[in-house]
Amino acid sequence: MKGSVHYEVRGASALLSIDNPPVNPLSSGVRQGLFDGMTQALADDDIKTIVVTGLNRAFIAGADISEFGAAASEGAGLNQVLDLMESSTKPVIAAINGTAFGGGLEVALCCDYRVALATAPLGLPEVKLGLLPGAGGTQRLPRLIGAEAAIPMIISGNPVPAPAALKMGIVDQVVDDNVVEAALAFAADLLTQGSPTRKIRDLSDRAIADRNQPDLFTKAAANLDKTHRGQFAPAQILKCIEAAVTLDDFEAGMAVERTCFAACLGDPQREALIHIFFAERAANKIPGLSKDMPLIDVQKAAVIGAGTMGGGIAMCFANAGIAVQLHDNDPEGLKRGLK
Repeated sequence: MKGSVHYEVRGASALLSIDNPPVNPLSSGVRQGLFDGMTQALADDDIKTIVVTGLNRAFIAGADISEFGAAASEGAGLNQVLDLMESSTKPVIAAINGTAFGGGLEVALCCDYRVALATAPLGLPEVKLGLLPGAGGTQRLPRLIGAEAAIPMIISGNPVPAPAALKMGIVDQVVDDNVVEAALAFAADLLTQGSPTRKIRDLSDRAIADRNQPDLFTKAAANLDKTHRGQFAPAQILKCIEAAVTLDDFEAGMAVERTCFAACLGDPQREALIHIFFAERAANKIPGLSKDMPLIDVQKAAVIGAGTMGGGIAMCFANAGIAVQLHDNDPEGLKRGLK
């Protein structure tokens, strides 16, 4: 299995460090390593708190796309890992050392507390692949920060920097460096407080407050029709967030998420968006083009077609100090392009 998790005892804390370079995706080895590490820490009476972090430059950058298919069934399942983390009687602290995207943020949301490096981005970008967060992200985030803040974050798929995440209430502390040491200190402070745990699944204040905004989801749906017309996944995400607010039972909300996730999986938009994702990655890999290949010194350029796009491209060349000719069959179009 690809990837691993290192187990280390640091005082009364167990430190679980994810090692799956370069960005620590949730591969089979990582999932199994987290499950085994949590099991070991929970069984050790000398361990009072658990800290989860990532090696390299990321916390967890989401699912391992190389495992889409059969390989994803190897090792512990993600929801199995998250259930174990969330049911822990010992406080679990996420030391977010870098990128926490998709399943990575969902792992952090299953921890009791979150300490983040100031430069770390956090987000749930699944919508950009025609999917939705399928490991409780649509249920836990609204319970933590409220639906009004969760809706644009999940539907846009855009990340937020750690300082903004702190203001939103996603993380509990932001530090400029040494995030692991900060998380261990945070854990030590918890010990002096009697090691309180805090499960997002049990939070209800935000949901109750959101229920007092009867037009919240009506307005969100109307806005969705303007910004994401014809897109399948955003509408499914909105259904999930509404379930997080209106259903008292967390597991009932999770059932809605599973149903909507399955619907996204079966929708052709998901297949098309994933095809685009892989195509764009492939386009960056040009056969025979090495990093040390010398650059061509471009002195002149020509653009055929003086429409909006052509005129813009010509302007980019001109701004870069490159002589450019603009051609168009329509004299009037050429005049507009030259403006």
